[in-house]
Amino acid sequence: MQKDKKFSAFVEYCKQLATEHIYIRHSDTEKHFYRFELEEVLTGLRDMHYPALILEGYRLAFKDARSDNPIKVRSGGFILLSHVSDASDYVAVHEVWDLMEEIGDDILARIKADKRVKTSPVYGFDIESVTATLIQNELDNTYGIRFLFDIDCQMSLDVDPDKWVVATETEAL
Repeated sequence: MQKDKKFSAFVEYCKQLATEHIYIRHSDTEKHFYRFELEEVLTGLRDMHYPALILEGYRLAFKDARSDNPIKVRSGGFILLSHVSDASDYVAVHEVWDLMEEIGDDILARIKADKRVKTSPVYGFDIESVTATLIQNELDNTYGIRFLFDIDCQMSLDVDPDKWVVATETEAL
């Protein structure tokens, strides 16, 4: 059975994608990757470099239809965001959306390829679960696309006795 992947491994994977993609090029000196954590976003907004990849946290759901094959479903997402100097320049806005879609397609293709490796944090990625929505914030002239997706992970529901303190009869009373 595949070992359960943790959120921190997924964060590092997405940071690597932002670092390696030729249009994003995240680095320690020029930040293009952000986690959707309040402090990081608020402190990063004034110095944000574009295009940016903003990783959202994920939600968990559990499936156990056959009782012998429990699945943990991680539903998560990321936003690809860029800036337009003039929000009334609709050609520029559409060019940003086109570029964000192209980058998103590249990222999804990479995730689909990387999911073939059982130790990858995206093993279990479901391309059919992906949805994308155009977004805009006219207050700061940022435009982008929000991608949502699921990653399924087999899990064990076996009780590990080493993780439980068992009270003796006298302690239980």
